[in-house]
Amino acid sequence: MDFRFTEEQELFRRTVADFVDREVVPVAQELDEREEFPWALFRKVAELGWLGVRYPEEYGGAGADNITFNLMCEELARGSLSLAATVAMQGLMGTDFLYRFGTEEQKQRLLVPALRGEKVGTIAMTEPGAGSDLGAIRTTAVRQGDGYVLNGTKMWITSATVADFFTVAAKTDPEAGFKGVDLFLVEKGTPGLSVGRKIRKLGTRGSETSEVILDNVWVPAENLFGGREGQGMNLLRGILNEIRVMTGALSVGLARAALDAAVRYAKEREAFGRPIVKFQAIQHKLAEMATRLEAARTLVYRAAWLIDQGTPDVKLSAMAKLFASETANYVADETTRIFGAYGFAMEYEAQRYFRDARFLLYGGGTSEILRNIIARELTR
Repeated sequence: MDFRFTEEQELFRRTVADFVDREVVPVAQELDEREEFPWALFRKVAELGWLGVRYPEEYGGAGADNITFNLMCEELARGSLSLAATVAMQGLMGTDFLYRFGTEEQKQRLLVPALRGEKVGTIAMTEPGAGSDLGAIRTTAVRQGDGYVLNGTKMWITSATVADFFTVAAKTDPEAGFKGVDLFLVEKGTPGLSVGRKIRKLGTRGSETSEVILDNVWVPAENLFGGREGQGMNLLRGILNEIRVMTGALSVGLARAALDAAVRYAKEREAFGRPIVKFQAIQHKLAEMATRLEAARTLVYRAAWLIDQGTPDVKLSAMAKLFASETANYVADETTRIFGAYGFAMEYEAQRYFRDARFLLYGGGTSEILRNIIARELTR
């Protein structure tokens, strides 16, 4: 692969970068401290048409490729991981199943306004006792008449507090493990659907996360994505590579911000009569951080390129997410060390990068699960 981006991709990246520098960076700390959904910036992103980057023009999207979508995610994460996580949920996981498997009426009523930022979508899969092990979920979907009744509790649901519709994972066959999982469209206002407590988090605090409760929630049969039972895992596999690569792109964006902060601070901070960037120990830290970041970015965009070619690579996508998220945490940690005691002060951005980086370790598969996947693919 030629890793040079096309002129169009590079122009779009620069456009997003300019927006981030002007609109996001100045308020990133405030977003974190307020711990609220970033409505103002979310609406600005929607007005620019970026919520629909990866969707066709017929639904209000831009019809762009996977690389372009990930360039946007990377640049937004450079400014605020909270905003980037919110936009990524809206532009990928929260709307993808509706686009691929919803009825035309559902798309016109929910997807089109969602891409304009007028409605918010999210995905509800994780449960209090089931994260990586999706086959262990306890939420059930029982056939009743011409629809299904859903019961269960979901946890760690991004944007649930403001969501207008949910893609809910539930078991139509409780004894079938992964094969018994299906995905359903559930809209806000459906009797029995409620948003529980808001979860206060260490990082990405501007991206609201909550539990979701389904108490005898009835949905029509047309809300079963895929049209028949037992298809949930197959539908999910079609998006997993994109989720992992996207999380890798978010990781690259945050790592870039942390490295930039570390370099700036090392040039400004003086000790023993000279800027600390003149000390070899600091130089070696910066060199290692930059090298790992460059490797992570290469992995992410090669995996994204393969998705665009119609030949997604499960192993490479897992590698991209694994290495990029671990790199983001490494770079953020080293940044706090370069800042010294100031890396412990809430007024400096280093602590926010350190806290936000932890979020990247969980979405799209933990590092341990991803290593299992990579090993499995290697030994097939």
